[in-house]
Amino acid sequence: MAVRTWYTDTRAAVCTLAGDLDIETLEPARSALDGLVEQHPPLLVVDLAGVDFCDSSGLNLLLQTRMAAVSADVEFRLAAPSVTVQRLLELTCADTVFSLHPTVGAALAVPR
Repeated sequence: MAVRTWYTDTRAAVCTLAGDLDIETLEPARSALDGLVEQHPPLLVVDLAGVDFCDSSGLNLLLQTRMAAVSADVEFRLAAPSVTVQRLLELTCADTVFSLHPTVGAALAVPR
């Protein structure tokens, strides 16, 4: 799991994940996402375009991060889910609880 974080001019945080998001590779993503929520950016976007596989533990991490972000008054959005991640979100109906966007740019462009 590769994790990269960057910030926009408006202090929005973007966390790009690449690789498998599963029980064995989860820790770098968890550490990064927990740290970002603690920083209280106005917006946190998770870029999932590079996530090839996501199991239930990866989905649970995204759901937990969403809940933590809501509690911290941080807007939380998912961007560019890969086909496999999109399928998981749809099968579990998690697509109804996340703010999903086709690209990072689209996620950043939606007013808060």
